[in-house]
Amino acid sequence: MTDTEAAAHWQDVYRRKPSDSVSWYRPHLETSLALLEAAGLSKASRVIDVGGGASTLVDDLLDRGVPDITVLDLAGEALAVSRQRLGQRAEAVHWLAADVLDANLPEAAFDLWHDRAVLHFLTTPEAAAGYAAQAARSLRPGGHAVIGGFAPDGPERCSGLIVARRAPADIAALMGPGFTLVDQRHEIHTTPGGSPQSFAWAVLRRLD
Repeated sequence: MTDTEAAAHWQDVYRRKPSDSVSWYRPHLETSLALLEAAGLSKASRVIDVGGGASTLVDDLLDRGVPDITVLDLAGEALAVSRQRLGQRAEAVHWLAADVLDANLPEAAFDLWHDRAVLHFLTTPEAAAGYAAQAARSLRPGGHAVIGGFAPDGPERCSGLIVARRAPADIAALMGPGFTLVDQRHEIHTTPGGSPQSFAWAVLRRLD
């Protein structure tokens, strides 16, 4: 699937479905927040939410007083959902409609990189390497990446697309020698339709 086809796919998903009916929806990303807080989330943190789209993570970060939040998503339609939901508060957020592999992210600009279910759509070694390079370049030394996706016993597809199922050690391996695994978590996410999905989370520190 080309970048253009991927963008069209996700734009269509958010045009056709309410944001709270997609399989990955949660009212609050409790696991993400717990791992971000354990990794040092504070009112001084600079956070990027990769694939944040219509997620409510940005709401909860704003509620915690986080001043510098970037939400990146391939689908402008998904970002529009969050902007409308936040109303005037959306003006405090940096919104970026882009493919994470191509996005022009500033160097060492973030303390925390959060990704819930973007990396698992990157199924080729080349795409995974490009993702790791973006994270390594845009995270400051000592910063943390909190990355979650389908676990080895999780679904083989999401939104009709094939995914790469990975354990935390697999995520750490593809992120390369610039990162070290400092925490991991297993989560069972229940979809709005009631189906359980097995997620694996890795927390990695960007080495100096």
